[in-house]
Amino acid sequence: MSKGKAEMKVRGPLSGVRVLVGRARHQAGALATELRDIGADVIEIPFIEIRTPRSYKALDSALKELAEYDWLILTSVNGVEALFSRWDRLHKGEKSLSNVSTEGLRVAAIGPATKKAIEQRGMQVDVVPKEYVAESVVSSLSAEVAGKRVLLVRAKIARDVIPTELRKAGARVDVIEAYETVVPAASRARLQALMKNPKRRPHVVTFTSSSTVKNFLALLGPNERGLSKARLDGILTSSIGPVTSATLKESGLKVDIEAKEFTIPGLVAALRLAFESRPLAGGIA
Repeated sequence: MSKGKAEMKVRGPLSGVRVLVGRARHQAGALATELRDIGADVIEIPFIEIRTPRSYKALDSALKELAEYDWLILTSVNGVEALFSRWDRLHKGEKSLSNVSTEGLRVAAIGPATKKAIEQRGMQVDVVPKEYVAESVVSSLSAEVAGKRVLLVRAKIARDVIPTELRKAGARVDVIEAYETVVPAASRARLQALMKNPKRRPHVVTFTSSSTVKNFLALLGPNERGLSKARLDGILTSSIGPVTSATLKESGLKVDIEAKEFTIPGLVAALRLAFESRPLAGGIA
């Protein structure tokens, strides 16, 4: 069976392609597995680390008043995990968040992965936008929120599109920090060594959020920044969607591959298509 898998990998469209995955360590598995399934040589070095907030005071207060909100918006799996984990810690398993009397509460998830994470915990999701970006969340909700209380649970640093635009639409929005993303110091030496090794340098770097772009450049360090701006010396960039692509461009990098569906499977599909149409042997490296 393992031999069959190995043979399949050799025949995959990404056979011989070294792909650098920079998702947080606990989230890299799905992307890495899907890439290996189509033949990629995956290198995992986290560009981001998820940490708990310095204080849970605001989140705890919001959870106590959850039944007073009309909408709950979650924009990442990390936010879902932080929300439910904090609820369980506060209530010590005595009552589930999904069973709390919140009859008037409607839930919006930014995309299918977030929706799945919410539903796995027993809570119904009412809205998932057509495109999995903040602007699409606003489009989906702007006609629904006038005079309503909205709870947005997200990372410490995030784009303000959702709260700004929903407030313009008449909503009362509380933005609550449930976690923060930081640069993982332990990745710095590994990444710099990798980029200097001609036999192991990646052919492609995957970026799954704006944070991964910014942290990647921070990890490279000032001595390597010029190299990265020069299209990473032939290394391709692959982006999960337009927001991440915009951050790449703002950072002076080109966007070589962009997912049409802004999800991990969408990113893998974009990589597959790119290498099927211009294989490694054809001069990508």
